[in-house]
Amino acid sequence: MAVYLSSIVGSASIGVYSLATEKIVIIPAMVPRGKAEKTAEWLKTKLVHTSIAGSVLAGALACANSNGILLPNSIREEELAAIKSCFTGSITIMETKKTAYGNLVLANDNGALVDPRFKEREIRQIAETLGVPATPGEIAGLPYVGSLAVATNKGVLAHPLLKDDERKVLESVFKVPVDVGTINCGIPYVGTGLIANSHAAVAGSLTTGPEMFIIGNALDVVQEDD
Repeated sequence: MAVYLSSIVGSASIGVYSLATEKIVIIPAMVPRGKAEKTAEWLKTKLVHTSIAGSVLAGALACANSNGILLPNSIREEELAAIKSCFTGSITIMETKKTAYGNLVLANDNGALVDPRFKEREIRQIAETLGVPATPGEIAGLPYVGSLAVATNKGVLAHPLLKDDERKVLESVFKVPVDVGTINCGIPYVGTGLIANSHAAVAGSLTTGPEMFIIGNALDVVQEDD
């Protein structure tokens, strides 16, 4: 178990480009397969090596946990086939104008926190797909919760301006300890530069040693040099 450093397409914002659950990691097809396979090896998951909606921004556009995955309605047939070949859970193509579900939903296998601007029927659909209760909420007073935190089945790391009442909601929703921190040398939008599951965390290449220490403690993974 470890905290690793990586980049995708030359960027330290790896959470924008990739996403991880207990079972899969989605990494854009333009990332060299060897590098993508190494990331899957770190996380002990299957690799889904594909774009989402023709875009490298897989982490911003899709959201998933072990039970299900939310995809934008612009997903392509070959991308959907790549996901289905590795993932046996519920797959929902959301028929809304919103596209960045990775930014708008934060989930682990216990619960989901969703942008409060979602309509009730959309929240129900998110809950049904992910197989967990979905609760509207904010982090640091902001609605795009998926970009503001990372949640695993062991812990949550959130924006450093997380409010006390928001922390209580996160603890109730995800049923794990909640901590705050930054990634990539002070960036507070944790979800943009970090992917993780119970086995490991992969942070953007600009993440500092102290930040890695906080990530490791918050998500209950042990820092290693690799």
